[in-house]
Amino acid sequence: MNTKYSDLIHQTYYFPQEEFKLEDNELQFHEIDLMALVEKYGAPLKFTYLPKISENIHRAKTWFNNAIKKHNYKGNYNYCYCTKSSHFEHVLNEALKNDIHIETSSAFDVNIVQKLKLTGKITDDTYVICNGFKRDQYITNIANLINKGHKNCIPIIDNYEEIDLLSEEIKAPYKIGIRIASEEEPKFEFYTSRLGIGYKNIVPFYNKKVKENPDVELKMLHFFINTGIRDTSYYWNELNKCLQVYINLKKVCPTLDSLNIGGGFPIKNSLHFEYDYEYMVDEIINQIKLTCEEAEVDTPHIFTEFGSFTVGESGGAIYEILYQKQQNDREKWNMINSSFITTLPDTWAISKKFVMLAINRWNDEYERVLLGGLTCDSDDYYNSEQNTNAIYLPKYKKDKPLYIGFFNTGAYQETIGGFGGLQHCLIPQPKQILIDKDENGNISTRLFSEQQTSEDLLKILGYSPNN
Repeated sequence: MNTKYSDLIHQTYYFPQEEFKLEDNELQFHEIDLMALVEKYGAPLKFTYLPKISENIHRAKTWFNNAIKKHNYKGNYNYCYCTKSSHFEHVLNEALKNDIHIETSSAFDVNIVQKLKLTGKITDDTYVICNGFKRDQYITNIANLINKGHKNCIPIIDNYEEIDLLSEEIKAPYKIGIRIASEEEPKFEFYTSRLGIGYKNIVPFYNKKVKENPDVELKMLHFFINTGIRDTSYYWNELNKCLQVYINLKKVCPTLDSLNIGGGFPIKNSLHFEYDYEYMVDEIINQIKLTCEEAEVDTPHIFTEFGSFTVGESGGAIYEILYQKQQNDREKWNMINSSFITTLPDTWAISKKFVMLAINRWNDEYERVLLGGLTCDSDDYYNSEQNTNAIYLPKYKKDKPLYIGFFNTGAYQETIGGFGGLQHCLIPQPKQILIDKDENGNISTRLFSEQQTSEDLLKILGYSPNN
């Protein structure tokens, strides 16, 4: 009878997979010995496997460049990283090894760009695409960047007033893009994105505010939908509407030469995950080319903005099961030594699922459980996997520690969780580990930040240090 946890995984999923395998009944992730990581640093811990960032950038650039070559597409491809997904220096340093560009969304993002310029990580040739609703400090920071010679800084106009605000502070002619306010999926509570300018209003807006303005040059049309790039009728319909706007705009604006198809690729959230990236890229390039050729306009240069796809699959979190509570005849609660609300806030805020697996004890019998966090909040739990509607783990045994891992957690969780700040119920932020691999394949680890202490939190709260 197949009662072991390893039996369950093998009969439920195709396993092992590219990034996961077993070694002596313990899980490895990209050949990282996770139990050795726990033994060295303890749990809970969060980690970032830096080489995965470069790997995913290389994959995307290969798909686009191959499609451009295949279709004889007359335009180039530019990969932008959305800093909002993870602002950490080690993430940007790794990403920028790969000849990419930057997308910002707030004033302080531009301060990061300035730091990166000082260290030579980016140059004036690096595209800095400035998205978001812009006021005050964001406008000033963009203007400072352009005034100091960053010729490829392109603010994306989000509303009717931004050109006037930018022109008040920018001292020389500058480039802009315009963001389309796309229509949201039918299940959304509203019809049109709050960001950008409506489809029908873009050409009139250009004619009124840009066409006769000698200081402003329109270079880019920006298209973004919240669900990302997916093979759905909704996505293809919105892309087609975007292309019609591009064509209409191009016919009256000869300087327009770039299309930014923002909205990222999905990342692996289950061992059942399937997505044909190569097909999607090929079809996007093909659709853009055919539509432009039919309208007799030049095909645009392509920009993408990938945040989660860049950094999401590099991250992971490891917890220890502290205790099991039998709450009724059916529900067993395995209590982790941290909090989902604070360390994986998307599991609480938007019911997001991540790849979750036991780290050790794969040769033990399994049981169905619920996972609970340490806070006194009823919503601090994780109750099902993406494809099984349940969680199964090796049976809890008080004398045999059990560790579990959540994978592909590298996007947004630290910033949404308030890294370095107050945490719900004052549950401390776990230690953070950086993992790298040298050219010979040797893996190295280093501690990026310690687990928060009571002194860290009391200081934030304004309590005087002990005398």
